[in-house]
Amino acid sequence: MTPPRFENFIAIDWSGAAGERHAGIAMAVCDANGGPPVLVERGAKWSRAEVLEILRTDLPDNTLIGLDLGIALPFADCGGYFPAWSESPRTARELWALIDDICADDPHLEAGSLVDHPELSRYFRRHGGREGDRFHAPDAIHKRGRFRVTEEVQADMGCKPYSNFNLVGAAQVGKSSLTGMRMLHRLRGAVPVWPIDPLPAQGSVITEIYTGLAAIEAGRSAGRSKIRNLNELNEALARLNSPPVAGSGAVDDHSSDALLTAAWLRKVANEPRRWAPKALTAKIAATEGWTFGAF
Repeated sequence: MTPPRFENFIAIDWSGAAGERHAGIAMAVCDANGGPPVLVERGAKWSRAEVLEILRTDLPDNTLIGLDLGIALPFADCGGYFPAWSESPRTARELWALIDDICADDPHLEAGSLVDHPELSRYFRRHGGREGDRFHAPDAIHKRGRFRVTEEVQADMGCKPYSNFNLVGAAQVGKSSLTGMRMLHRLRGAVPVWPIDPLPAQGSVITEIYTGLAAIEAGRSAGRSKIRNLNELNEALARLNSPPVAGSGAVDDHSSDALLTAAWLRKVANEPRRWAPKALTAKIAATEGWTFGAF
């Protein structure tokens, strides 16, 4: 498979926190001509609704977009997202629709109604020591919850993935993933989401990213993937053949994640192996999706 020739690259560090605006959302962009990645600044903190509107109506041409969130829940390990629940969806798009429907009254694309659902709460690990009786797969060999196939591949590459059913801890991605799936549903096909949608020969594409993977490929270890100093960020950018960003001193890790991952997307987007991981089947693509770059 030959990937399209992208002209622009956007990385978005996402947040699943409650409220309208979030310091945890950051967006960086770079183009194929080779300049440094640049933060897309706002007059205020980003809202999820603003990111949705940009993706829907204001993308540069032929943009590869990376969203730092899980685009689906585990399916392959148990043969379903919510095994033993009769209304469990059969595809990722059906899952997005279910989440958005259950959370229709939650403001700001929040997803609290889903994790408090009388049946679905049984599948999540929530705050206050509330772990659902179906949080683990029946034959679980560890206590970290269920994983998608792509997350198992991430682990083999040296990353430290978390289950999207886990909503507890600073490194959890469950809340981000659930709110992100609401956003993806509301895009309603305006931009294809790989690999749930086929990779088009041209035009923009949304992918799932894991910023830790970009950091590892830029010379950081899994335990040192977060960068909070511009000098260290520029060292990592140099490993990705990217010019440095201006300045020195402190940088928040949401901004550095977005900046570094935008440059990483530019570096690896034209590698065919990134678009054809060995473990990615048609069934997994339709149900679990995949993390771009994991192979």
